[in-house]
Amino acid sequence: MRQTQLFTRTKKEAPRDEVSRNAELLIRAGFVHKEMAGVYSFLPLGLRVLNKVIGIIREEMNVIDGQEISMTALQEKELWQKTDRWDDKNVDVWFKTALKNGTELGLGWTHEEPLTRLLTQHISSYRDLPVLVYQFQTKFRNETRAKSGIMRMREFLMKDLYSFARTQGEHEKIYASVRAAYKKIFERVGLGERTYPTFASGGAFSKYSEEFQTISDAGEDLIYIDEASGQALNKEVLNDAVLADLGLKRENLVEKKAVEVGNIFTLGTKFSEPLGLIFKDEEGGAQSVVMGCYGIGPGRVMGTIAEALSDEAGLVWPESVAPFRVHLLSLGADEKALEIYSALTAAGIETLYDDRDVSAGEKFAESDLIGIPYRVVIGKRSLESGKAEIKKRTSSDIETVSLEEIVRYFEKL
Repeated sequence: MRQTQLFTRTKKEAPRDEVSRNAELLIRAGFVHKEMAGVYSFLPLGLRVLNKVIGIIREEMNVIDGQEISMTALQEKELWQKTDRWDDKNVDVWFKTALKNGTELGLGWTHEEPLTRLLTQHISSYRDLPVLVYQFQTKFRNETRAKSGIMRMREFLMKDLYSFARTQGEHEKIYASVRAAYKKIFERVGLGERTYPTFASGGAFSKYSEEFQTISDAGEDLIYIDEASGQALNKEVLNDAVLADLGLKRENLVEKKAVEVGNIFTLGTKFSEPLGLIFKDEEGGAQSVVMGCYGIGPGRVMGTIAEALSDEAGLVWPESVAPFRVHLLSLGADEKALEIYSALTAAGIETLYDDRDVSAGEKFAESDLIGIPYRVVIGKRSLESGKAEIKKRTSSDIETVSLEEIVRYFEKL
């Protein structure tokens, strides 16, 4: 893409009421637009990143035989009353509305109830199980806190996976496969080294859950890490859990601030029993399906990357999720730069070409702010020497590569 065709512009400052670093950087770099507190629109650069995060998650969910669907946001009051999760006293994040005839509706904040009801139409025998179903769907949560940018939104995209098994043992095998898939996801998006599986409260879902927490000064949670095992414990359950049973020793725990980027829950029959999701076992007996649920917010992951990996100059995107792989800057050598841009694009190397008529200093500063992994500079000196300057966003070193070898350079990488 040519930068002159990109309708968004970088900003020197973020909105005055914005306090989170991820939103400040993403707004300044033109990735998102703040509509109101906790509500953001994703602009072209931001949507490219979000879609790459989604793509990685989708691939790993498909590897473990997840089947993708898309459910509705509008929810029936009567369905949620069956599990006692409609009353605001029990669940305080509902956005509720009504039809013109007065019928109360809710905007879905999760989807255990509607998916469980849906599967009563498709599961009747042990032969129908196990099943893993997931979606990428907009959720609505009436959060009291909305000061963490795109890491805590009131309207946001969620990947929610639900598992349905015959027995607790079968469920535990599925749980382990999802847990491994989540670890792979966070490795692929560039957060693996600083993300820990963490025992935590199950909230409105179950007594305990397991979170994936990424170490960050912007984190809202305090976790205690056993660095030897790579396992952690959320502060909220530090006094409730028998540590030895979790394989942890109190004297080994190190306190860190962290951001929750994913969670996995064992639900048992909490939803299948009240909603009638039963199957006939091999002896013909009726059994309730054993369930689990597993969530990742792609926008939250994106915001965590912006928080955890950025530096004083701006965003720093891992190659796997960057909006473009190469940022090509022309400094008075537009004809040659256009030639290189066309060659890179033809080779399938995603390139943002800064063809604007602005100063070199402005181009360099904005390139650092946007955070694309590689910067290629073609200037008047390049025409004389026949070489371009290539700099990795995470390094201060500059490499010179002949103009004819630029495409091959990135193909080899």
